[in-house]
Amino acid sequence: MKSVLVTCPPMLGMIDEFYAPAKAQGIALHAAQVTQIMSVEELIATVPGYDGWIIGDDPATAEVFEAATKGQLRAAVKWGVGVDNVDFAACKRLGLPIINTPGVFGREVADLAMQYVTALARESYTIDRGVRTGSWPKPRGHSLWSRRAAVVGYGDIGRNTVKRLLAHDVTITVVDPFCDPATLPEGVRLASWPAAAEGQDYLVFTAPLTPDTQHMFSEVVLPHLKPGVRVVNVGRGPVISEAALVAGLKADIVHSAALDVFEVEPLPTDSPLRAYQDRLICGSHNGSNTEDAVRNVSLKAIGLIAGFFADATRQ
Repeated sequence: MKSVLVTCPPMLGMIDEFYAPAKAQGIALHAAQVTQIMSVEELIATVPGYDGWIIGDDPATAEVFEAATKGQLRAAVKWGVGVDNVDFAACKRLGLPIINTPGVFGREVADLAMQYVTALARESYTIDRGVRTGSWPKPRGHSLWSRRAAVVGYGDIGRNTVKRLLAHDVTITVVDPFCDPATLPEGVRLASWPAAAEGQDYLVFTAPLTPDTQHMFSEVVLPHLKPGVRVVNVGRGPVISEAALVAGLKADIVHSAALDVFEVEPLPTDSPLRAYQDRLICGSHNGSNTEDAVRNVSLKAIGLIAGFFADATRQ
């Protein structure tokens, strides 16, 4: 029986459901005590004691992998799609089999992106907060059928977000240097950044974090923006410079924002964004967390890591 450490919070939230299917594949799951991520120091002290590791958003650095492979670690799976926190090059150098679970969560995260867009359009968040405190606000939002949106990133999440925006009759521009224009739905155009931001009512970020996407939304972009633009981020926090977003909110260039992800998570208590809570919807990096998606991806991760162990046995 191979021992596998799980540090992924969504999977941990349903961990009791996965012990039996894991055991059937020769795996004993061990649940880490973690809210969001473990520190490098905690990982170095913990991961070497296990044969496998199902990784969440932890800092899976070369230092961690080097320590772990000197111990028992022989395989790893990055739970989910994003891999910016994992040093895959170090794994290759160390001969450690590792993979992520691509092509999942597109629909779930796109559902949240669409929810954020409609909430910002109708300002339903201000109504909720007002009613809770005893008032009866009636903000005049705007209709989506007459609006324009730039969707930044056309992977699984971006494609599903475009589909949902089209159902609301939004005019869409896609930003993705790897996108083939022939794959876009009718009426959707492809443009480069930051020119694509001009004239948009919404900027919806679904992109992964790479050297090219880090701080795509920066103070350099602000002069390109239509006053009153609404900003949504369901990709990765550092795609948006929070200092630039604060500057945009302060100057009333940005009307409001909905962020499922932040540059530092959890959001620090002293974050300047908190000064704009009346114009901000805050998530908790929870866009993919539905019981259906968590079940699907967790079972997939278990199967993948079991496959690594089986391959090692056959060699």
